[in-house]
Amino acid sequence: MAKAIHSMIRVLDEDRSLAFYDKAFGLKVADRLDFADFTLVYLSNAESEFELELTINKGTTEAYDLGNGYGHLAVSVDDIDAEHARFEAEGLAPRKLVEFAPAGEIVARFFFVADPDGYQIEVLQRGGRFK
Repeated sequence: MAKAIHSMIRVLDEDRSLAFYDKAFGLKVADRLDFADFTLVYLSNAESEFELELTINKGTTEAYDLGNGYGHLAVSVDDIDAEHARFEAEGLAPRKLVEFAPAGEIVARFFFVADPDGYQIEVLQRGGRFK
């Protein structure tokens, strides 16, 4: 069986992205591979073996066009209310906290936040299918 190990996004400013992902999700540099034209930085934390790979293309100065096909990354947390408040206090500009209940029963509680490059990240209350 296949095992998901990482997802990759292209970022413009490595330091800005590292600061965001550390502050928002406690992700730290697990590995760094530096090549002539690009650098790969793998981020992780103790919560999961899954990593976020940041690709920094050297010489790129314009923001990436995210297009209309990108969805989002998702993370789960123990206390969505506390995390939303923390994101606000940290100046991370989380969007409103949503209770998703299309048929009257709450399926999920979540909010979205954008990283410095505009990638959307869904932060979900841990529980049910969102472990």
